[in-house]
Amino acid sequence: MRLEKLGGLTVRLTGGTDGKGGGNGPWVLLLHGFGALGDDLVPLSEYVDAPAGTRFLFPEAPIQIPMGFGDSRAWWMIDMARIQADRAAGKVRDMSGEIPRGLPEARERVKALLEDVHKKLGADPARTLLGGFSQGAMLSCDALLHSTQPYAGLIQLSSTLVAKQEWAPLLAKRKGLPLYQSHGTQDPILPFTMAERLRDEFHQAGLVVDWQPFRGGHEIPEPVLRKLGSFLVKTVR
Repeated sequence: MRLEKLGGLTVRLTGGTDGKGGGNGPWVLLLHGFGALGDDLVPLSEYVDAPAGTRFLFPEAPIQIPMGFGDSRAWWMIDMARIQADRAAGKVRDMSGEIPRGLPEARERVKALLEDVHKKLGADPARTLLGGFSQGAMLSCDALLHSTQPYAGLIQLSSTLVAKQEWAPLLAKRKGLPLYQSHGTQDPILPFTMAERLRDEFHQAGLVVDWQPFRGGHEIPEPVLRKLGSFLVKTVR
């Protein structure tokens, strides 16, 4: 693994011919979730059975938050009190009509990152997949939809539907895009029903969805990693 500064963000590069992102293989860029350490997704590159030479890039979110353990990060701040209140009231957390405060700024940061990835690392968008977990998955979807680049695919691990009014017309322009989506049926953070709504939005727009529900919570279990590997084998060149 090696550290780089791209688009103003600290990133970790793994895989490739040297374990540090070398070579000319395809790129998989994954954004971590809210409250995670900047390197928490890095081990995925070792567990996913990706095609030989695949390179992985893991950006670290710019916002440092006091979570009580280590250097926790966020792409934008969220209202934890509201989440707890909704859970206590038994309300389904539906953010489909909301544009999270801070999402546009986070999108611009990812845009700058991607420009550097293409410019400095020579990454071909047509051989680059974007994705992430939880908040990082939402941001990766938003960034891809607001881009005109022909990205190879999208990975949505425990995501949810937000900014529907913005996403819906943009999704129509991505017809045929390969997409891998997983979600736990017992997720206490982002409800499974909302993941199904997101999946249906993808389907209706004509994206090619590889859907992986699993019995579990807000996590990335082994079956998800196995199927993600199969998705990468089918998708990247």
